[in-house]
Amino acid sequence: MKKIYVLGATAMLLLASCVSKKELTDTQTKLKNTQDLLNTATVTLNSCLSDKAVADANLTALRDQLSDLRKTNDALISSTEQMTLLTSKGADNLEKTLESLQERDLKINRLQDAITKKDSITLAIVSSLKKSVGIDDPDIEINVEKGVVFISIADKLLFQSGSYNVTNKAKTVLEKVAKVINDKPNFEAMIEGHTDSRSYSNGVLVDNWDLSVKRSTSIIRELQSMGVNPAQLIAAGRSSYVPLTDNDTALNRAKNRRTRVVVLPKIDQFYEMIENEVRELSGQ
Repeated sequence: MKKIYVLGATAMLLLASCVSKKELTDTQTKLKNTQDLLNTATVTLNSCLSDKAVADANLTALRDQLSDLRKTNDALISSTEQMTLLTSKGADNLEKTLESLQERDLKINRLQDAITKKDSITLAIVSSLKKSVGIDDPDIEINVEKGVVFISIADKLLFQSGSYNVTNKAKTVLEKVAKVINDKPNFEAMIEGHTDSRSYSNGVLVDNWDLSVKRSTSIIRELQSMGVNPAQLIAAGRSSYVPLTDNDTALNRAKNRRTRVVVLPKIDQFYEMIENEVRELSGQ
């Protein structure tokens, strides 16, 4: 660049001394155009050099990526070969596992069917009590909790205050309960006595524990006299420790004094039914 400037200056001096003013002007114009072209070419060259540097960097990065991809591809090929080998060796085990899962699902379905069957019988008992037998007294509550039928009978329908002797009015209700139990010979009935929290003592009865159990056994004797199989009956007393509500008023204490008949399948027979299903599935 410096050489060009020097030559240009020298040429101008020579021309100034040898040529006319018009020729000098023309020469200066050409020189300026040449300089502009040179500057443009220089800018273009620098841009090309910059683009080349970027392209070289991209090429290096692409080469590195290509190398990584080749390594990954080799690793995948090796992994695929290993998986093929493992799949070949484990095919039998996988098939056995699937068969085992299918068998387990079948067992679960069979057990669920057994439970559903038991629940269906439970609902039938409720229907029998509410419709066929016709127990609709507000002092008698029938409900199902966790697949078990509960018949709760208010104390005033069964006993006089502080007594464990069954009233004549109670016998009408107990005859209906006896019919339900007799219709289900594979079920058991637990007669559960409940008292309020007031202390009690009368003769040989020491406390509410004695009273609640004595009332249970009194009802059981009545049911047995009505033809109920005693092997199906269970006597139980809960004293005052499972109240329906607080014992703070006379009305609440009356609610807590009750007898509950719990109708449930015989546990041993129910599990025997399940075991038979499992035994049948296993081919034993």
